[in-house]
Amino acid sequence: MNSTNRVAVVVTFCVLSLLPISQGAGKAASSVSAPDAAYVQSFEKWKAEETDDLKQNWLPLAGLYWLKPGKNSFGTAQGNAVVFPKGPAHAGEFDLEGKDVSVKLLSEAHATVAGKAVANAKLDADVSGHSTVIEMGSLRFHVIVRGERVGIRVKDLESAAVSNFKGMIFFPLDLNYRVTAAWEPSDGKKTIDVPNVLGDVTPVPVAGTVIFKINGQEQRLTALGGDPSKGLSFVFNDLTAKTDTYPGGRFLDTDAVTNGTVILDFNRAYNPPCAVTPYATCPLAPKENRLGVAIPAGEKFDKATHGHH
Repeated sequence: MNSTNRVAVVVTFCVLSLLPISQGAGKAASSVSAPDAAYVQSFEKWKAEETDDLKQNWLPLAGLYWLKPGKNSFGTAQGNAVVFPKGPAHAGEFDLEGKDVSVKLLSEAHATVAGKAVANAKLDADVSGHSTVIEMGSLRFHVIVRGERVGIRVKDLESAAVSNFKGMIFFPLDLNYRVTAAWEPSDGKKTIDVPNVLGDVTPVPVAGTVIFKINGQEQRLTALGGDPSKGLSFVFNDLTAKTDTYPGGRFLDTDAVTNGTVILDFNRAYNPPCAVTPYATCPLAPKENRLGVAIPAGEKFDKATHGHH
């Protein structure tokens, strides 16, 4: 899975009404259905890829700065419009016109683009699919566009967050939470509003809906993207968000839809990058995807160690 799947589209979390959790009252909880060795091996490989994605792309993030139209000076000196975490006091300036950004780099910045020293450059944003990356010491930075906002995202290759990362923490694997769902494609006309942590709300086209059962109760989730012939992507939350999982919602990717069905493996539900960095702009679960059941599977979130956003 590549980092583009960690959709870069993250808003105040809607607190789920505190419903009494009564479903377990009348019956003993079903026993955990343990996976076989091949499943565990495949899961561990996926987890290693996810962890690597966090270490390469998200944990090293050291800043996200929204630009104002016109000139934005940058460097570590406090007087700059954009105050960098390290590097020279005065490194240069970003110039924003519309959504286009160019950069002027001072010689003391010792900055390079594609290995070459440059004084001026037009910067392609991430949405172009080929963002221009500036290298300055251990820093790497590029332009991101989010709706009407244009910003500079900074990564520090020497970031302590990478070495301090304790690893992804999961619920025990349980095949009761690997379910086969029926796929209902949409007509392509419907959109749903997806909030993100910036407070923006974006109407996103609905690819379709999956219908499945958790503990005998029918549930639905709306797919926000993904191609049924390759795989679907979901942002959802459930009742575990109050205690054990990331409140804004978790991500879930699937394999291709075959013969009108698709497998949802909630053991592979994972946190958005916002769970590890304040410099990501993740989507939150839209109201259509806030499930009224608990799904104690997939990645957990330790609220005690994250006093935060």
